Amino acid sequence: MLGLAVASLAVALAYFALLDGWYLVRVPCAVLRARLLQPRVRDLLAEQRYAGRVLPSDLDLLLHMNNARYLREADVARAAHLARCGVLGALRALGARAVLAASCARYRRSLRLLEPFEVRTRLLGWDARAFYLEARFVSLRDGFVCALLRSRQHVLGTSPERVVRHLCKRRDREPQASLRPGAAVCLGLWSHRLRPLLLNASGGVEPPELPEDLRHWIAYNETSSQLLRAESGLSDVVKDQ
Repeated sequence: MLGLAVASLAVALAYFALLDGWYLVRVPCAVLRARLLQPRVRDLLAEQRYAGRVLPSDLDLLLHMNNARYLREADVARAAHLARCGVLGALRALGARAVLAASCARYRRSLRLLEPFEVRTRLLGWDARAFYLEARFVSLRDGFVCALLRSRQHVLGTSPERVVRHLCKRRDREPQASLRPGAAVCLGLWSHRLRPLLLNASGGVEPPELPEDLRHWIAYNETSSQLLRAESGLSDVVKDQ
């Protein structure tokens, strides 16, 4: 019995010493909770909230939440968000995946020890290659937006438009009785904000217009990519592989 306890302790120590243990636990748990315990989100552009609290392990030498923790919490909230709105399921059905290709963070005020907060995540839109999401860290003490993160989820194996069309077709087969009063159906994605998501002349889905500041950030990323490709001599095909 003692030998089994010692072996279990050794395995646990090795797990947390050699792997990013809590992250590998939290993300799957967040996705499972979103799929099994929380209601499905039918509005693709709706904001979702993920609650958190600043723990001692989150602190830096200045005794506030360190910069890396914001990215970690945003990652967990983003996984839960994409699971609830069906994007993760659509990617899996299409044999595709999404990877983080770019992110930027703006820190406005520190989160202190034991301060409760929410990560409010929403999908801003998409283009031919990626989804763009926003995460706001809002203090529950006074509602102040302490940090703002933007991320680019590059889609591999398919396109964002195909993912959205897959969601549209799947939700068109669902009973219309499940719609909330006053909701507007548009390609199976219903919400008053989703009326612009209409089929274009080629049969594709028109994405919502991206915010101006996000368009500037996308342009910066494209310029940076062009410079790096020119330095390395790699093509887009090689990069995607």
